[in-house]
Amino acid sequence: MEITKNTIIGDIIDFDEEAGQFFLEIGMHCLTCPVSRNETIEEACEVHGTDADALVAKLNAYFAENK
Repeated sequence: MEITKNTIIGDIIDFDEEAGQFFLEIGMHCLTCPVSRNETIEEACEVHGTDADALVAKLNAYFAENK
């Protein structure tokens, strides 16, 4: 799975629940909320004041090693 800032959070979690750790690390604790599951990474990072590019890089590195 290749992640971009436009990837939907729910799609990532459905693909690999363990990827949720990267959202939790930056304070996104609402992963089971229906609203957050339908947000893009970019939208969620804006709301939480975090760097979307950094999160995308971490997720892509994780998936490159684990999938």
